[in-house]
Amino acid sequence: MPVSKLPVSLSTSRGKIVHGDSQQFCTNELKEKSVNLIMTSPPFGLVRKKTYGNADSYLYLDWFRPFATAFKRVLKDNGSLVIDIGGAWISGQPTRSLYHFKLLIMLCEEFGFHLAQEFFWWNPAKLPTPAEWVTVRRIRVKDAFNCIWWLSPTPWPKADNRRVLQPYSDSMKGLLKNGYKAKLRPSGHDISTKFSINNGASIPPNLIAVANTESNGYYLRYCKENNIKPHDARYPSAVPEYFIRMLTDPGDLVVDPFAGSCVTGEVAERLKRKWVCVELEQNFIKGARGRFVNPKTEKVAQSPLFEVEKKDGDYYKVPRPGLLWNGYHGEPLSEDGGKKRKISKKKADASAKATANL
Repeated sequence: MPVSKLPVSLSTSRGKIVHGDSQQFCTNELKEKSVNLIMTSPPFGLVRKKTYGNADSYLYLDWFRPFATAFKRVLKDNGSLVIDIGGAWISGQPTRSLYHFKLLIMLCEEFGFHLAQEFFWWNPAKLPTPAEWVTVRRIRVKDAFNCIWWLSPTPWPKADNRRVLQPYSDSMKGLLKNGYKAKLRPSGHDISTKFSINNGASIPPNLIAVANTESNGYYLRYCKENNIKPHDARYPSAVPEYFIRMLTDPGDLVVDPFAGSCVTGEVAERLKRKWVCVELEQNFIKGARGRFVNPKTEKVAQSPLFEVEKKDGDYYKVPRPGLLWNGYHGEPLSEDGGKKRKISKKKADASAKATANL
């Protein structure tokens, strides 16, 4: 483990939480090409200010540049940089900021990272916001996914998708049972007889579906018992676990430079990876300690591969478009794109009645 001159707030046999600036830590205290995986969710470039100190979206690239330099220096050639980042709305209008796409382009074109693959984390429990565009004027739909950029210093980060396999779907099980006629598909893909080989599980898509609904976990209970305000932007442990499993081996070094509540460290500890979590806010570290005082951190939470029983709670279902479509198109679309806020007839009548009574 790297020796830290910054204050160490907690240490285990495999890792530690460092209190301080992660750019300083990565620049001055980590050896060059010593890290296998940087797994992190930095502060987003949101319009609405958060307690964890997010940068404005238009200043985001300048803010991130020193970190990009430090990350590139410490990553091994076959290492990975995985960034979970949410989108943002432009203030006062129903259009989206491009800051997270610009970040990706900057990291590739200015710092020489390679985009190994883009992932999308779908959070089915995400609220329909911003309410003004989604639930009031009804001119946008719910934004329910974060982008996850998987980058690497070279085109060849070490990885194995057999670490993150998923159970076969019922339709695939049917094909395996009943057989599949090898043929050329309309798309041009030539499906051979090898398609019918049962490999035990399926290769997942680059879509990670997990609801962010923790409400009574031991981290939250620890914070409540110790009167600590929990970090308000935690990602579920399944997200870092996915990439730690696929991109590292036991004993490899995982670093989270924007640790927050230290979910990444907790997962790395459980999966027997070395880890360092760096966090600037002392109050967040106080809560993060709770992740390491519970014996559950020593248990492997995921069921072993090929022993997963099908349960409704293990799957999220997405209706295909068109289930409620019919010949009726509803009211004509607003020619101004919803620029003028509509008032419901009930509210308009109430307002007119109040005016008449003046």
